[in-house]
Amino acid sequence: MSRVLHPTLPPHLVGLDRYEPGLPVEQAPPSPRLGRVVKLASNENPLGPSPRSMAAVQAALPRVHLYPDGPASALRAALGAHLGFSPAQIVIGNGSTDLIDLAARAFLGPENNAVISEGAFARFGQVVRARNGHARLVPMRGHRHDLEAMAAATDKGTRLVYVANPNNPTGTWNSSAEIEALLSGLPAEALLVLDEAYFEYAEGEDGYPDGLDYVRKGGRLLVVRTFSKAYGLAGLRVGYGVAPAYVAEALDTVREPFNSNALGQIGALEALKDQDHVARTVALNRTERPRLETALLERGLRPLPSLANFLCVDSGRDGIEIFRRLLRRGVIVRPLGAYAMPRWLRVSVGTQEENDTFLEALDQVLAEMPKP
Repeated sequence: MSRVLHPTLPPHLVGLDRYEPGLPVEQAPPSPRLGRVVKLASNENPLGPSPRSMAAVQAALPRVHLYPDGPASALRAALGAHLGFSPAQIVIGNGSTDLIDLAARAFLGPENNAVISEGAFARFGQVVRARNGHARLVPMRGHRHDLEAMAAATDKGTRLVYVANPNNPTGTWNSSAEIEALLSGLPAEALLVLDEAYFEYAEGEDGYPDGLDYVRKGGRLLVVRTFSKAYGLAGLRVGYGVAPAYVAEALDTVREPFNSNALGQIGALEALKDQDHVARTVALNRTERPRLETALLERGLRPLPSLANFLCVDSGRDGIEIFRRLLRRGVIVRPLGAYAMPRWLRVSVGTQEENDTFLEALDQVLAEMPKP
């Protein structure tokens, strides 16, 4: 939807699109099959949060009149112990998107630029354009980050290179060798921001890198992860970054004083201790994602290979129209017109029951629409 900006607003807001989240369940009718809305639009954890985490959050509710611990000291210490890093190398954000923005605030001066893939997570370009507007967009190759071309697009003014691995919305990824080549080819002043929001789903897959290994080796990069996806705490907004201590200190300097709330910190602390819940989440995804992929292929749709908890699917039809027709049947998916992919949908991997409900509704929609 186009927006009209007031003429007195600053010029850098002109043409700047806001981030559009997935449609909330309150705005959709229930599915006749399940009697509730099936939301497969925002890559949330279909198992929900850890019960251990929720018990801790509920116990902390009487204390919400108190400010949270500003630097999130307990959570940073716990993450440091879990990951094998000093707390001084960890910074906590209001979700991982906060850290993406903090990197731009900390490292982009008015004369600097950032290099971004055209098909990457939309928030990368938005934060850079809001800060100084100097975003260098590099086309994808085969729906994947073209890291060689991104390295070639850098110069002495480049301060940030944003890469999502796996990428949202495509689900595609870059290999260890590709990430290593990118790091070795960047200017000395450039910081790689490696967004690993879907790391837990991809961990251990053949050729998929663990960005923290490069931090351990002294690489100049910020690895960004989140408690929103595999940990099931999207509503509590907790993300974290791991980087050399001087990078973490820079982000800590520019972050808001209380950028992670008290309940989020407590919930994340307990979620981190419940790795069995994370394992169940990943196991469900590794069963249901290939099943969903096969079902879509059988219907003549084209999903991209994915290591995340969603599939990016070429429907061969008007994606917005499919979205609307599914919505009327109580199923929410994500159309990708905002990414210049008008035929594509992003479909989160749900439970078996949710995925079956989506496929049943999809069959009805496809039967109504002309074949491509």
